[in-house]
Amino acid sequence: DYVFEPDYDLRSLNDLEAYIKENGHLPEVLSTAEVKEQGLDLVNMDITLLKKVEELTLYIIEQNKQLEAQAKQLEAMKQLEQRLEKLEQDR
Repeated sequence: DYVFEPDYDLRSLNDLEAYIKENGHLPEVLSTAEVKEQGLDLVNMDITLLKKVEELTLYIIEQNKQLEAQAKQLEAMKQLEQRLEKLEQDR
């Protein structure tokens, strides 16, 4: 649950993408080679996977806020466009 604390340092999506491109796996998740070499601790993997689900939830919430803001901007732009069209028609 600490992922949902206000001071949790969630990577930006750009940083996450760069990490994945460089390493081929999510941060804090063992690579296939590491699992083959070290084995898999299911308890730690479950903890890590839950953390990743919680991080994904935060990313989704942030993206939803951005989409809502964009929708409001788009609606405002449409209203302005309609007003301009009306002004042009009234000339």
